[in-house]
Amino acid sequence: MRIWIDADACPRVIKEIAFRASERLEIPVSLVANTSLAKHHSRLIDSVVVGEGFDVADDYIAEHATPEDVVITADIPLAARIVAKGAVGIDPRGEFYTEENVGERLSMRDLMMELRDGGMVRGGPAQFGATDRQRFASSLDTLLTRMVKGRKLL
Repeated sequence: MRIWIDADACPRVIKEIAFRASERLEIPVSLVANTSLAKHHSRLIDSVVVGEGFDVADDYIAEHATPEDVVITADIPLAARIVAKGAVGIDPRGEFYTEENVGERLSMRDLMMELRDGGMVRGGPAQFGATDRQRFASSLDTLLTRMVKGRKLL
């Protein structure tokens, strides 16, 4: 079991929550990004710097994640790939990606992108806040605890 973090756009506070969970439950964490990341002082945390290019980090995570893993990402196309492999995806706001919802979320993402490109909608998701952080911490804790005991939440 491993926690993969799509680290390029993941909020620092979310990484820190994952690091604390990793230490508490002794689960390795891999941060994957296109740029170099800060060094970590835990034997359980490693960083993978992939080459430049669109979706290179996503491709790396999708290739290496297994059904026993958890992937933290806000990237819905990556989440769809993870769910298809049988791994568990969770976004930084604490919502799980499942077979039941990832297709709908991908369609909504595509629709919103088209509306933004056409000038019909402006802006993106709401600003990340304390409630999001708390929901993520609770969701991740519940998920990892169940997975350590051999039961997937979803």
